[in-house]
Amino acid sequence: MGQTVFIPRELDANEPRVAASPETVKRMAGLGFEVIVEKGAGLRSRITDQEFATAGGTIGTAGDAKNADVVLKVRRPTDAELKGYKSGAAVIAIMDPYGNDAALAAMASAGITAFSMEFMPRITRAQVMDVLSSQANLAGYQAVVDAAAEYDRALPMMMTAAGTVPAAKTFIMGVGVAGLQAIATARRLGAVVTATDVRPAVKEQVQSLGAKFLAVEDEEFKAAETAGGYAKEMSKEYQAKQAALTAEHIAKQDIVITTALIPGRPAPKLVSAAMVASMKPGSVIVDLAVERGGNVEGAQPGRVVTTENGVKIVGHLNVPGRVAASASLLYAKNLYAFLETMVDKVTKTLAIKRDDELVKATMLTDAGQIVHPSFAKAAGQPRTEPAAIPATVLVAEAADKKPAPRRRAAAKSPSPKPEGTA
Repeated sequence: MGQTVFIPRELDANEPRVAASPETVKRMAGLGFEVIVEKGAGLRSRITDQEFATAGGTIGTAGDAKNADVVLKVRRPTDAELKGYKSGAAVIAIMDPYGNDAALAAMASAGITAFSMEFMPRITRAQVMDVLSSQANLAGYQAVVDAAAEYDRALPMMMTAAGTVPAAKTFIMGVGVAGLQAIATARRLGAVVTATDVRPAVKEQVQSLGAKFLAVEDEEFKAAETAGGYAKEMSKEYQAKQAALTAEHIAKQDIVITTALIPGRPAPKLVSAAMVASMKPGSVIVDLAVERGGNVEGAQPGRVVTTENGVKIVGHLNVPGRVAASASLLYAKNLYAFLETMVDKVTKTLAIKRDDELVKATMLTDAGQIVHPSFAKAAGQPRTEPAAIPATVLVAEAADKKPAPRRRAAAKSPSPKPEGTA
């Protein structure tokens, strides 16, 4: 009998995505696996059981997990799910291990070989496996759609016989994958877009999408990037100038979308309460980092908050899941591409090469142990949550002071890679 891949229905009520598509089920069957999909697993992603069955899958129940050699999931398995897995099974998902030491220990105790897809290295051969990029792309798109829905005004300029509707001014803070997609989407909808990021190299990308780049572009800024492409720590003087410029700019915006997120760290604070208070009634802020503490003061996870001055702060959770039908198809392809690298094409069985760079980068637990170097040494020790990192350049506290005289904003560039989700 061949080996089995099991695709469960996600238990989290806020997770509509599924870890397989009819296409990937067909491909996994072609690799020699028996593919069992739990009944109803894809319904919230608009994939019916019949579509999975037609692609070569078998529709089963949660109890089928006990015989699976591979389990493909969206979110980390719960303790209850782990009890239903056989020891030695490979479980591949978005594990979100930072700050979840007990969950890591539980996976190790269950004897599973757990892989965290968000740790996939950003190398050429792994581009098709990059879940952070595939999901952040959709998060950036959906952030603009959500902002437009809350803004309840037209985004493009419209010239009519009855008068002119001005274009919405939209500001994107953080120009990784999510930020770039947000810029592109807002521009397609006709908004006037500006963007900012701590990396000078992204300026050309922002401008190529038809947006303007905002930054104090002095000599310090021009030398603000290391040879490895990371931002350098800026001087306090520069931080104050940039914060004042940002505060002045935010006060004139209709929509602000923040995307700054660093894996394993609380989100950097980019927008202070004073900045929010300076915005016009009816303005909208979408915080894509709300699940890690948020970039915006006053943002609340899972809620749309309206401030005293009439500004809406949108804090939707699991933004890629808000476009689950698209997100699942991309995520399923990410998983399949990774799984394929671990299959022996001759024997058509799972053959995990533990010296492979992809395996070493993503394996969290194996043979009853926590093996990932970022967590193995800390196993059994309480973890101290790191302090929130203030934005390298955009220091919200400095903006609470009286803004500097108005200065001309220079167009800013996008960053090629996202820092994390969203």
